[in-house]
Amino acid sequence: MVRKLKYHEQKLLKKFDFLQWKNEDNIREIKIIRRYHLQKREDYHKYNKLCGLIKKLANKISLLDPRDPFRSKQETALLDKLYSMGLITAKKQFSQLDKITVSAFCRLPIMMCRLKMTETVKEVVTFIEQGHIRVGPETITDPAYLVTRNLEDFVTWVDTSKIKRKIMKYNDKVCLISDI
Repeated sequence: MVRKLKYHEQKLLKKFDFLQWKNEDNIREIKIIRRYHLQKREDYHKYNKLCGLIKKLANKISLLDPRDPFRSKQETALLDKLYSMGLITAKKQFSQLDKITVSAFCRLPIMMCRLKMTETVKEVVTFIEQGHIRVGPETITDPAYLVTRNLEDFVTWVDTSKIKRKIMKYNDKVCLISDI
């Protein structure tokens, strides 16, 4: 038998509906957070909101008259912008904007794995948080940093990184002071 709830317990429970949780179907969200090792759930929600805004903008542009020069100008501008950000793979089709997902925003860890700088995404996230990675002249400590296509070639190790020194020593490219 269940005891009767006290007054303050009843007041608290009025705010909650235990039968309908709003975060009940978040399996895909958890998979993406684990796969790309997103540090904060808010990052996922921000990326998801951005994806929704991009899709909404693409939908509004597609509702314009196909022969309108303004529509074609806006299509190319949006495709160029998203391509330069690295969110889409080609500037060809406007219909590919409906398929943008959160994983398109998680570029830095995946790019570093493709460059064979590390083996796993988890290692990349650890190295970024420890300050071993730089993009261009600045050191990156946030794994959610968005690397544009212009900066892809400038992802490298920090000069003072012990990992870089270890790699150079392994490849016999570093001259130690004790060797002289």
